[in-house]
Amino acid sequence: MQEEGIRIGLIGAGRIGALHAGLISTRVPGARIIAVSDVVADAAHAVATEHAIPVVEDDATRVIGRNDVDAVLICSATSVHEEQVVAAAKAGKAVFCEKPLAFDLPSIDRMAEAVEKHNVPLQVGFNRRFDPVFSRVQRGIANGEVGELHTLRIISRDPEPPPIEYVRNSGGLFVDMTIHDFDMVRFLTGAEVEEVYTVADCRVDPAIDEVGDVDTAIIMLRFTNRVMATIENSRRATFGYDQRVEAFGSEGAISTDNVYPNTATVSTGESVRRDLPLHFFLERYTDSYVAELSAFVYAVAQGHPTPVSVFDGRAPLVLGEAAHRSHREKRPVRLEEIDA
Repeated sequence: MQEEGIRIGLIGAGRIGALHAGLISTRVPGARIIAVSDVVADAAHAVATEHAIPVVEDDATRVIGRNDVDAVLICSATSVHEEQVVAAAKAGKAVFCEKPLAFDLPSIDRMAEAVEKHNVPLQVGFNRRFDPVFSRVQRGIANGEVGELHTLRIISRDPEPPPIEYVRNSGGLFVDMTIHDFDMVRFLTGAEVEEVYTVADCRVDPAIDEVGDVDTAIIMLRFTNRVMATIENSRRATFGYDQRVEAFGSEGAISTDNVYPNTATVSTGESVRRDLPLHFFLERYTDSYVAELSAFVYAVAQGHPTPVSVFDGRAPLVLGEAAHRSHREKRPVRLEEIDA
């Protein structure tokens, strides 16, 4: 690689693309973004201006094809991930792609075939693996601090539902939201799921029901090693971003609280209280985004495997499809039914 480090082409200058651009320019050593593209020209120009990115394109293929780009950061719409990942692989570029990789398994399989054929690294943007809180839970389980793991519980609730146009095109709750939790159950347990059962409904916003989705769900999972897990999701928690985990085993438990902007507690004759948790993912998971981008840059620079593989991007989509089928058919679904 060049002396200035990994030269990155950013594809997609929306909310997550702009976030990554800011972090790379200020907190991720060994890399710099030299070109950005977005179908919305104003978005690309705004990110380029703010972060001193010298090249702006309206076509992702022109960024991917640049000789001075070592790696591409794909933060575009999920519907175009496949064509962009395959194009980057053919061009010999390392790839970081935001989740979900795709809305269907054949698309992900074609991506996997392309990166293997052209021998390029690909990392999937499951940033919560890099969160220090959840990483501590993973270590506690892996190190046997709780003994043999029996149950795992994940609570993941957003502070407010997304715009209805987003819901209409997002792939649904199990793909755009729960997919992070599906990745987390695999990451935390180190095991694979064999059966999924879902109970879900619309309890937050009738408009979500009208476009055929749900906003509240409880998903039960049984693993091949007999661990049982539950994931509880809601599109709205009035008190802020609710992100908690509990792992229970034969020798004890390890659990996490929400992350707060400060540690102050106000005690009076009427109540004992504290400020609300951090409001949403941009605030809650900033450090994890820095860590995942740094891990990608390090892997590319050193020629090491990326820490979150194509398979890690594929497995949560299998779980999402199983959860959706379970909800639709009101029965437990074995993963072999989805991925025979």
